[in-house]
Amino acid sequence: MTPGTVYLVGAGPGDPELITVKARRVLGEADVVVYDHLVDADLLELTRPGCERIFAGKKGGQPCRPQSEIDGTLVRLALDGKTVVRLKGGDPFVFGRGGEEASALEAAGVPFEIVPGVTSALAAAAYAGIPLTHRLHSSAIILLTGHEDPSKEDATVRWEDYARLKATLCIYMGVKNLATIARRLEAGGLAPSTPAAVVQSATTDEHRRILGTLGTIAALAARAQVEAPAMVIIGEVAAFSDRLAWFESSRQLAAAR
Repeated sequence: MTPGTVYLVGAGPGDPELITVKARRVLGEADVVVYDHLVDADLLELTRPGCERIFAGKKGGQPCRPQSEIDGTLVRLALDGKTVVRLKGGDPFVFGRGGEEASALEAAGVPFEIVPGVTSALAAAAYAGIPLTHRLHSSAIILLTGHEDPSKEDATVRWEDYARLKATLCIYMGVKNLATIARRLEAGGLAPSTPAAVVQSATTDEHRRILGTLGTIAALAARAQVEAPAMVIIGEVAAFSDRLAWFESSRQLAAAR
């Protein structure tokens, strides 16, 4: 049997309208959709009647399917001749383990395509009114994972090094370790007064933002009981959110009507 194609599709940050045209098309052609925890349920309604849906979501601190099992499921379904959409929050190649899944498919001889999605850093910043680059304030963006315990001696992210780059830092999965991350950035020379923001559940009805500085943002996020999914943005451009937070302003206007 000729293997089916697996599409590794980015579902975007939460708002179903931010999915790409190609992603909508392949969802409508799929025999099976293997989807993640953060995928909006409305996107599953874009599938055709009879499309099988398999949940493979992961949520921090809760039991989840091992990545090897998800890889094996994709391979098995494709070898059965099915067209498969692996629907992942954000972009599959930005902290989405899409590289591992693509490697497993390649090793098994299964054809695949990558359909990029709007990654959380871009969406959270845009909806919070934070221009990640600005001619006068930032000419570089760095995407980092904060999931790893930054206090480990063998931690792969050397936070002190990133403190010296004068770039906008976008930290995925960093709320739990934010206090330690902030201390290490300060130790690397980043001023405690550097503007910072945390954006929770960006682009959705639960969207909210907490603004502060590198020296205060961890305490502010803890006081606000911020939970995942949340994006941490540190850099001079975070200060723009005070004036450019269009999404919250539009929601407030709509609520007042």
